[in-house]
Amino acid sequence: MSEPSKVIHIRNVGHEIAESDLLQLLQPFGVVSKIVMLRAKNQALLQMEDIHASVSALQYYTSVQPSIRGRNVYMQFSSHQELTTDQSSHGRNSDQESEPNRILLVTIHHMIYPITVEVLHQVFKAYGFVEKIVTFQKSAGFQALIQFHSRQEAVEAFGSLHGRNIYDGCCQLDIQYSNLSELQVHYNNDRSRDFTNPSLPTEQRPRAPQQQGYPDPANLYAFQQAGASFAQMGRAAMIAAAFGGSLPHGVTGTNERCTLIVSNLNTDKIDEDKLFNLFSLYGNIVRIKILRNKPDHALVEMADGLQAELAVHYLKGAILFGKKLEVNYSKYPNITPAPDAHDYLNSSLNRFNSNVVKNYRHCCSPTKMIHISALPQEISEEAILNHVSEHGTVLNTKLFEVNGKRQALVLFETEEEATEALVSKHASTLEGNTIRISFSQMQSI
Repeated sequence: MSEPSKVIHIRNVGHEIAESDLLQLLQPFGVVSKIVMLRAKNQALLQMEDIHASVSALQYYTSVQPSIRGRNVYMQFSSHQELTTDQSSHGRNSDQESEPNRILLVTIHHMIYPITVEVLHQVFKAYGFVEKIVTFQKSAGFQALIQFHSRQEAVEAFGSLHGRNIYDGCCQLDIQYSNLSELQVHYNNDRSRDFTNPSLPTEQRPRAPQQQGYPDPANLYAFQQAGASFAQMGRAAMIAAAFGGSLPHGVTGTNERCTLIVSNLNTDKIDEDKLFNLFSLYGNIVRIKILRNKPDHALVEMADGLQAELAVHYLKGAILFGKKLEVNYSKYPNITPAPDAHDYLNSSLNRFNSNVVKNYRHCCSPTKMIHISALPQEISEEAILNHVSEHGTVLNTKLFEVNGKRQALVLFETEEEATEALVSKHASTLEGNTIRISFSQMQSI
């Protein structure tokens, strides 16, 4: 062991580990006076107020393995006897202190889920008026410059958000003060935004598709801190916010027809429950009826007009059991209750009974990737593969954990195979758990 020092050197500090996590390890032994996060090296330096505290901490952690967020970290005395003011950057990547400024440089570490201008705006606007945001990709990873109206607002955001995760366990905010005096924004699009000048052009560039497999956006730290939530907004604003500020291109949000006619069904393989599993991705289902005189036709009654419009928008032309679906609005306003009409009005399997914003955000056309949740804690990839592989060729799988809950991604060779797996296995039982399946637009695992 090195010569005792007030400074403790910690290794294997992953990007998911925040400054506050390290403080929890060492504060029981004394006051931590300075911290340097060496993000590029996955290391950190923490200076205790006196050498007795650092010796006590290292003596304790020689017999107890320190672990943060499931990751083992390793401690030793640093070769530094003391950290200088210049060295102590309070968790930032640079070795120099920067003066407080109204413009923040934000680096996102451990970015499992994509971060957009809209998400950043929702996080930072809780601390003041955000004038401009510019995002870009650098060697350090995904970064953004965020300009507040005043320096005090930026300082408050820095103090509250630095080191925090946007979503539980990932997308960690590493914040520095920028030395810029004014951001130059030329376009309002998915990469930059001037909130003081909404008339800027969009640069006519195709918008990237919404990524799927998100955790619940209610976990956004800024929402929790500000005491605000999507549920407190008006319904229209909530839905638009769920889609990143505006409804998907081609969706008006003004449709009032709730009942759909679905045709060109595979009569040998389709039933009401399979249609429920597919259409419930876009809203709650009231009733479904397969027509006796036209068994390749079915009526699907959604809870409201917007949900019906989303189903038409995303499912028209989808391939299900070898057939290309036709999805249109029915001339009937609703499905009359009858023995041959399956009633789902009070079904606990309706996805929009809870987490409404998350479910709107996840709406997309069928993809090759399915996201499986509500899995047993001890589930194996092999068990998941055995459960879904009968529906097509599985190219890759990934088992992971979000908020302590087991989830999985399964990539099929085609959208048709993934769609068949979803309609056949959503709400099925796997090792005692009723699993939930949705589409993910993540391109790879």
